[in-house]
Amino acid sequence: MLENTDVVVLGGGYAGVMAANRLTQRDDVTVTLINPRPTFVHRVRLHQLVGGTDAAVVDYREVLAEGVRLVVDSATRIDAAGRGVELAGGGAVRYDHLVYAVGSGSADPQVPGAAEFAHPIAALEDARRLLPVLDAAPASAAVTVVGAGPTGIETAAELAEQGRSVTLVCGGLLGPYLHRRGRRSVAGRLAALGVKIVAGPGTKVAAVTCDAVRLADGRELPSAVTIWTAGFGVPDLAARSGLSVDALGRLLTDETLTSVDDDRIVAAGDSAAPSGLPLRMSCQTAMPLGARAADTVLSRLAGERPETLNQSFGAQCISLGRGAGVFQFGNRSDVAVWFHIGGRLGAKMKEGVCKGIVKHLADEAHKPGGYGLHRMKGGAGRREALESLRAAAPAVERVS
Repeated sequence: MLENTDVVVLGGGYAGVMAANRLTQRDDVTVTLINPRPTFVHRVRLHQLVGGTDAAVVDYREVLAEGVRLVVDSATRIDAAGRGVELAGGGAVRYDHLVYAVGSGSADPQVPGAAEFAHPIAALEDARRLLPVLDAAPASAAVTVVGAGPTGIETAAELAEQGRSVTLVCGGLLGPYLHRRGRRSVAGRLAALGVKIVAGPGTKVAAVTCDAVRLADGRELPSAVTIWTAGFGVPDLAARSGLSVDALGRLLTDETLTSVDDDRIVAAGDSAAPSGLPLRMSCQTAMPLGARAADTVLSRLAGERPETLNQSFGAQCISLGRGAGVFQFGNRSDVAVWFHIGGRLGAKMKEGVCKGIVKHLADEAHKPGGYGLHRMKGGAGRREALESLRAAAPAVERVS
């Protein structure tokens, strides 16, 4: 009889669910998913929750394999030496292998007044808390969205489409990832919706009050509701557990996603920092990393050498309300190229991506091992960055 192996997955987001589903390929592996919520958060739709056009949650029965045990609780500490995860609700869950996929959330803005007066929307609970605030504000009230990445752009467009008076504070460049052509398309659509874009030097937020946003250049923007989408942070669970992390708190791993401290722990998604060179925080990264983390565990169980990370990118898609969007193509090294698709077709492509994410997870639940996007050949950018990193590392003197 085969000896049973217990694998615990921490975090039930895109990376965690993909990893958990994929691990069910082996009958001698028991998979436990620990997550603080009983439902799957479709995070790329949180701006729609704020705009009232989607609930941004999916029942785990739709995306999680039947063989995965779901424990609704929060991890407070990883006992790597004892191979256990301590839970907030009491007790601990033992593991033979651990997948660390705790995701990301809002970063501490470190701006006076932001924690008190601005509303983050990086988590489901954050977005839900914002809803009654928006409901209580008159339709004509000034709404300021801080941060011009995809979440900020999408939130500004969603609210403006409802007739809200929205100002988007970029803190620099609108859509930093976008090619200049894609950026012009986004700016044009936001302008058509009535969004006032505040971009360029001096537009970083210096302070937030109950009724205004003050910029670094001294300007003060009236704001009845301030929404904060700038920056991401990760839970400090790994650091609190004594594991090696990068400056942001992501678990440091090698290129197989294995912790530099413990080969029984692998990481995936936003909370992973492979070789100290973390990938862009996105579901486009999270699901392939979840599959790669699971494959690393399965390789070790089979007595095989795990394959290294081979991440490929293709695009960044941004919805601009319900009727338009931008699908910005990029190369495999995740650099935007000149070609993009905008307008109504861009919106349809973004919606197709959102639906496709759930389908990928559901397909892996029903046929574990079927997902293969993490095996696509990646771009040269990461290889070059790794070579530069290794060349810059101090030489180690070998003693014969």
